[in-house]
Amino acid sequence: MTAASAGLLTGLSVIVAVGAQNAYVLRQGLLRSHVGVVVLFCALSDLVLISLGVGGVGAVVDRAGWLLEVVRWGGVVFLVTYGVMCLRRATRRTSLTAAGGEEVTRGGALGRAAALTWLNPHLYVDIAIYGVLANSYGPDGRWTFAVGLIAASMAWFAALGYGARLLSPVLATPRAWQVLDVVIGLTMLAIATKLALG
Repeated sequence: MTAASAGLLTGLSVIVAVGAQNAYVLRQGLLRSHVGVVVLFCALSDLVLISLGVGGVGAVVDRAGWLLEVVRWGGVVFLVTYGVMCLRRATRRTSLTAAGGEEVTRGGALGRAAALTWLNPHLYVDIAIYGVLANSYGPDGRWTFAVGLIAASMAWFAALGYGARLLSPVLATPRAWQVLDVVIGLTMLAIATKLALG
């Protein structure tokens, strides 16, 4: 297996997991609200983080336990807040429709994407893992491995954000949106609980 294909498969196995960031990208895709900027932001964030991990920052992050604790508790607070917002939104049947959705500015959409991306402590653990895995391919192969990781990230976020519209017929009723908000809200709270318990 080449370093690039190994990076692609590793990236997909890590990125394609139900998490706060993926749930948010899916929701924006379903609402067709600022999909391009959210997908681009998440993909570029991964590009930066993967590059930092392969470049050696992962080893530094791995040794900075206090930094991971700060990020962890910041992530808990944000996830609980966002989860509660989703659950409250689910109580209002008319707050969402498949065609439109809640009004949110581009800055607001990017702010949420940034918080869900950069306040995720698992992300920093992933950086360290990416660095270790990439280094196993030697000085020449590690960046090829990184290209595979980055390709996986970009493909996944594009598919999630733009492919979500295929689910629109299933989610054409306010009740379906309520269920989606409950699922996303409970997912956020479950992740926050897991983070809080370490």
